Amino acid sequence: MAKAQEFQLYNSMTKQKEIFVSKEPGKDGMYLMHLGYEVNYVRNFTDVDDKIIRRANELGEDPIALSNRYCEEFLVDMVDLQCLPPTHQPRVSAHIEEIKGMIAQIINNGCAYEMEGDVYFSVEKFPSYGQLSGRKLEDNRAGERVAVDTRKRNPADFALWKAAKPGEPSWASPWGPGRPGWHIECSAMSAHYLTYSFDIHGGGMDLIFPHHENELAQSCAACPKSHVKYWVHNGFVTANDEKMSKSLGNFFTIREVTKLYHPVALRHFLMSTHYRSPVNYSISQIEIASEAVYYLYQTLQDCEDALSPFQQGSQEGTEPNGKIARITPAAKDCISKLRDDFETKLSDDLHTPYILNSALQEALRFMNNSMNLLKKKQPKQQQLSMIQSLTELEKEVRKVLGTLGLLSAATYSEVLQQLKERALKRSGLTEEGILHLIEDRAMARKNKDFKRGDEIRSKSSHLFPFKKSRPLRLINEKSRDYWTRVCILFRFWLPHPCIHIP
Repeated sequence: MAKAQEFQLYNSMTKQKEIFVSKEPGKDGMYLMHLGYEVNYVRNFTDVDDKIIRRANELGEDPIALSNRYCEEFLVDMVDLQCLPPTHQPRVSAHIEEIKGMIAQIINNGCAYEMEGDVYFSVEKFPSYGQLSGRKLEDNRAGERVAVDTRKRNPADFALWKAAKPGEPSWASPWGPGRPGWHIECSAMSAHYLTYSFDIHGGGMDLIFPHHENELAQSCAACPKSHVKYWVHNGFVTANDEKMSKSLGNFFTIREVTKLYHPVALRHFLMSTHYRSPVNYSISQIEIASEAVYYLYQTLQDCEDALSPFQQGSQEGTEPNGKIARITPAAKDCISKLRDDFETKLSDDLHTPYILNSALQEALRFMNNSMNLLKKKQPKQQQLSMIQSLTELEKEVRKVLGTLGLLSAATYSEVLQQLKERALKRSGLTEEGILHLIEDRAMARKNKDFKRGDEIRSKSSHLFPFKKSRPLRLINEKSRDYWTRVCILFRFWLPHPCIHIP
């Protein structure tokens, strides 16, 4: 797609949004394929470090084997969330030679020293240390993140190479057997795959210091021409407004969430917050995302169903003379606005919340209104224009969803079925159980036993996880649609466009 907008990114180094200009025209070191860039995206795996070794020893397992198992599980989750695979996915254990080579360069340039098999980076030899995080060297207090090593020349010096210890994996080196420090591995692998100068370096805000600060220092110490043009960081993840951590018992894995919520719903939830803002995971928020995805796919399914009768025997929107009917001016404006909003907001520091919560919603509402008009008797020419309008609008919506990774490979109906199955699982009910409750409540109301009807609704409402929003009078009680009947029973609003009665 042509670069219609100037793409801007917030740069953590300069603390402001900047117009993106790649090192090589038309090429980029991260995820800008939509704007027409040739992307070279590297995502590395740390498959050996202190935590991995400690956990492997607890389990009596080889650390590399343990890491490999979790790396493969992570890749499964990424496919589940419809994340595109990186160009390269290097692992530390496969790049020890590159790491040792970079450490040797840093030592030769006078910015590191060896002591009893350990190699430390000397922060005092790098005057601009702290330029990314904004921290001053004197602000760094020893012992806050790692145990104090009194052998270091400065408490802020950090390990490039760690001497071998019993029960740990190690590799031969000029400084004795050992393994890489945490920070050096990322610098070595990025330099190997992207050279010392590349466009974008990303990560969480918690990595700005010390990890990315140390990466920046050691890369520049190894090669003075080293340069990352844009440092991009995402916000923290919290759970119910508390920091998510295992120690607090509020830690969730992707796999645990997607057992109860559709992966597309989880992706929608994550993109509903701007990437630089904190992401607060809560049941209410993931429910909202699940409802939004249901509404989205139900609208697309309804559009497919609405167009289906007109596809038999001829192409939809085709006039008798074989010409494609023109779309309506209103549809043209809707498509143009969706396209412009999408390009503008995506180019403005990846502003996905506006796209999901405003631009896309306007297009979906227009689709629903158009489907209602299509059902009404109207002149043939207007009908053909409406058919073509819906066809083109659906294509545009699919483009947006495809770029955002929200378009499943499954059919609309399959996704809706998957959403329903997970909703039933969350509620602890079966479809038969819900239908039984519906009939019980209907019978109670027929017998004018309103107290009993309210009791059924009250006892059951907490089991079905859709938000209470719109009053019952908006629901067509004559509809036999399964989801409509659920809404009637529990007085919940389920975003199903065909059951809202003006």
